[in-house]
Amino acid sequence: MTQMFYRLFRPTQYNLKDEVLSGLTVSLALVPEAVAFSLIAGVSPLVGLYTAFIIGLITSILGGRPGMISGATGAIAVVVVALIASHGVEYLFAAVVLMGLIQILVGVLKLGKLIRLVPHPVMFGFVNGLAIVIAMSQFDQFKYKTESGTLEWMNGPNLFIMIGLVLLTMAIIKYLPKLTTAVPSALVAILVVSLIVIFGGVETRTVGDLASISGGLPQFHIPMVDLNWETFMIILPYAAIMAGIGLIESLLTLTLIDEITETRGHGNKECIAQGVANLTTGFFGGMGGCAMIGQSLINVNAGGRNRISGIVASVGLLVFILFLSAYIEMVPMAALVGLMFMVAIGTFEWASLKVFGKVPKADIIVMVLVTLVTVILHNLALAVLIGVIIAALVFAWENSKMIRARKHIDENGVKHYKMFGPLFFASAINFGDKFDPVNDPEEIIIDFAESRIVDHSGIDAINKITERYNRLGKTVYIKHLGTSSKVLLQKADKIINVNYTDDDPSYKIIMD
Repeated sequence: MTQMFYRLFRPTQYNLKDEVLSGLTVSLALVPEAVAFSLIAGVSPLVGLYTAFIIGLITSILGGRPGMISGATGAIAVVVVALIASHGVEYLFAAVVLMGLIQILVGVLKLGKLIRLVPHPVMFGFVNGLAIVIAMSQFDQFKYKTESGTLEWMNGPNLFIMIGLVLLTMAIIKYLPKLTTAVPSALVAILVVSLIVIFGGVETRTVGDLASISGGLPQFHIPMVDLNWETFMIILPYAAIMAGIGLIESLLTLTLIDEITETRGHGNKECIAQGVANLTTGFFGGMGGCAMIGQSLINVNAGGRNRISGIVASVGLLVFILFLSAYIEMVPMAALVGLMFMVAIGTFEWASLKVFGKVPKADIIVMVLVTLVTVILHNLALAVLIGVIIAALVFAWENSKMIRARKHIDENGVKHYKMFGPLFFASAINFGDKFDPVNDPEEIIIDFAESRIVDHSGIDAINKITERYNRLGKTVYIKHLGTSSKVLLQKADKIINVNYTDDDPSYKIIMD
């Protein structure tokens, strides 16, 4: 048992005090987020709180990135609004169960490594957009609900008190580490501002103004839906979208924490952990979730590098619900708003502003576009997907222009085409334009020593060239094919019949 504990909680080294205190800081920051996301989804605040507890606990124990915090998130909450409105909350629980199964399958199939396909400009855009979204979402706390139910901006003393407390929180978080790092500055800021409000009799919005967080233990609950094909088809689209969004956000957050801590997490392990967590929370009346970049950064910046901090944050949240709800509801929202503003400032990649004019314009466009989509649509997964697609298309376009040919006729009257650059779908047309079948001699050799065939479009391009020469009674020979290109042509032997030169030892000459 001792050895298992040691393996589970030993990264390289850790400070137990820092782990516990950073976990407590995160647990305080989780409360308003979980409540807010529950209200967005249209479910009880306790649903979001239970979700944060269950997902946070399981991923902290089983996940592939120690120090990363998971819980109920806004991206998932936005997706489930329509499902709850049309079919009810029980279908939400069923969709979360299916979401977990999909994520487990992704991890088992080791598809987590696909996150490596995300280019750096997309990462910059994702992080910057998320920082802006985190900051913008805090401005709702500067509004109040009128008697008619509309939201209006605060004014007068209430606004000045709110701003003053927010600025005080931010100042403590920024400058306290210059005096001491014995305790997390974020936790000190929350405690100081709370004490000022409570004992100073300051009238300002508190956590309790959002909703009550008092409750009992989460109860096991099998989703009350009909187990048939119709139900499956109703929840499948929502489950698939939630699973995709959850994994993209979790793996991107994992990558970001890797860079900050200069360590490496395990993407496939995290996929399985996220799946197990969502599968479990679906059977305990949860709304589904994933990694939370804001809370993860709070944790890491406060010294949380181990699984202990995530476990403390989750268990602390449950303790708040069971025993300390009355006290947590007294925490002023200004303290948590100030904390999230500092998270947003720390999240934004300020170095990305220095790359303008120093990197290709396409990378700048991708970065800005991903940021805008994230901010406008609040859909991080869609923003990343769009960024990856555009980056891939730009890459394909740039490589399509690299295909070129150097030509000469030898002493035997054979024309040689020495190819450079990859032959694939984007360069296939340019490849065909390099040849002159009508004016070329009876025999030509296409030399692939500095080129390679990448896909079926490349095979088809060669086939079209050989057919054009064949119709004129001329012969095409292929020379110096790489191993991967040879494999492609071998598999396509029923589609294309190619002549190889004698100095390609793996092949004999094929006579038409």
